[in-house]
Amino acid sequence: MFLITAALLFQSCERKPVPAKSANSVNQQDKKADISRQNLGGETTVYDSSRKAYTLSARNLTSENKTQFFVGNSFFNKNWVQAPASASARDGIGPLFITRSCSSCHNLDGRGSPPSLGEDYTSLLFRISKKENGVFMPHPVFGDQIQTRSLSDKVSEPSISVEYEKLAGSYPDGTPYVLEKPIYTIDGTADLAVSPRVAQAVIGLGLLESIPEAYLEKKADPDDLDNDGISGKLNFVNSVVTGDLQIGRFGWKANQPSVLQQVAGAFNGDLGLTTSLFQKENHTKAQGKHLASLPSGGDPEVTDEILDAVTLYCQTIAVPARRDFTAKNNLVGEEHFNEIGCADCHASGMKTVNSQIPSLDKQSIFPYTDLLLHDMGDGLADGRPDGLANGKEWRTAPLWGIGLVETVNKHTRFLHDGRARNIEEAILWHGGEAERSKQNFKKLEKIEREAVISFLNSL
Repeated sequence: MFLITAALLFQSCERKPVPAKSANSVNQQDKKADISRQNLGGETTVYDSSRKAYTLSARNLTSENKTQFFVGNSFFNKNWVQAPASASARDGIGPLFITRSCSSCHNLDGRGSPPSLGEDYTSLLFRISKKENGVFMPHPVFGDQIQTRSLSDKVSEPSISVEYEKLAGSYPDGTPYVLEKPIYTIDGTADLAVSPRVAQAVIGLGLLESIPEAYLEKKADPDDLDNDGISGKLNFVNSVVTGDLQIGRFGWKANQPSVLQQVAGAFNGDLGLTTSLFQKENHTKAQGKHLASLPSGGDPEVTDEILDAVTLYCQTIAVPARRDFTAKNNLVGEEHFNEIGCADCHASGMKTVNSQIPSLDKQSIFPYTDLLLHDMGDGLADGRPDGLANGKEWRTAPLWGIGLVETVNKHTRFLHDGRARNIEEAILWHGGEAERSKQNFKKLEKIEREAVISFLNSL
C-alpha cells in the first residue's frame, strides 16, 4: 500500500479552487492511510521498538483478558521441574525433553537461531521420519522428534552435529555473495528424513488464527490455474479437539490448525508435558520400559486452566508497529517488493473475523503471509512430508516484526533452520515458486536491492 495521492478536483464549468475543508479532508485521508500502513496488527498494534517489543499484550486487550495474559506469561517463561515437587503446578517435565520453558526457545517471545559451536540445540529442533515401504513413519525408537535431554541415564537420543558448505554466487552487476548450506549428522541412525526447524517469533498468532478460511481458500491455487507460476496450497491437518480435518496455519509446514493445538503440541514434544489434548508421554514403547518408573506431574501435567492461559497469552502478544514507514527509501523498497513478485505470497492487507477474543475481531492487518504451502525448490527441501506438505513445501513465513529480530534476539538468522545470516541471504535461498522473484531481486540495481531490504527492516 502507498500514500494516497489526491488530485485537485474542479467543477467542469466554473473551475473553482478547492475549498479549504476539502484539502483538510484529503489530509485526514492521508493520515488515516499512514496509520493503517503503520499498524501492522490493526488496533492491537503496539508502539515499541525496544528489546521488549515482542513481549507486550495487544494494545486494545480487555482487562479480563489482560489478567489471563499475565498468568499465561508466567507459565510461558518459568522453568518446569521434575515431579514430585513443591511447585506442583509446574512439575512433570520430561522424561524426554528439549528445554524446561517455552521462553528458552522463544526468548523474549522472539525467534530462535542455530547453536554456535559447543552450544546445545535448544531453539532448533529436529523432526525425523523413517521411510518404510514407501511411507514415512516415526522412527521405531526415537519417534518423530529428537529430544536432546532425558531424566534417565538409561535413555538417550541421538546427538546432532552440523557442518556448513559454502556456496558462492554473484549478482548480474558482479556483486559477490556466499551462502552457507547446513549439513546435519545424527549419530547412530541411517536413512532418516530430517527436518530442522528453528523457533519462530510468537507475535500476532491470534490474528493469523482469525483470518477467514474463505480468504485462504480463495488465495490457494494448487494447480496454478491462473498460470502465474504460484501454486500455493492449503495443508489440511487433524484437529485433536474436533477430530476433523482443518486448515493448518501454524508451524513451518502449516501442520497445526490452532494456537491451542500448537501450544499443547509444544508442551508435549518439547517439554515432555501431558495435556488434555496430548495425554501420552512423548517417548516410544521401545523407550518406555526404562522410563515407566519415573513419577508423573499429574493427569494431565498441564491443567486446562494453565493450557488456556498460555494459549491466550500466545494469541494476544502484540505485533509492533512499522518503523519509518513514510521514509522515501522504504516506500521505494516496498514498491520494488511488490513489482518483483514477493507480495504474491507475502500478502499484506486482510481482515480478521469471528475471533473469540474481542480485541482480535474485525482487525485490518498486514502480516505479509498467505499462510499457504509453496514449493521452495531443492535448495530448501528437507525431503520430509508433513500432512499434505511435501518435502519441498513450506508455509509462507509472516514478515511482520522481522526488522526487530536483531534488536530483540541479538541475531539475524532466518529461514526454517536459520541458515540465512541476514534478510538478503534469506531472499537468495528462495527457489521453486519463488525462483522468478529471486531472479528479479538479483536483477535490481544495488541501491534498489538495498531499498527492498530497508523496507523489510521497517516491518
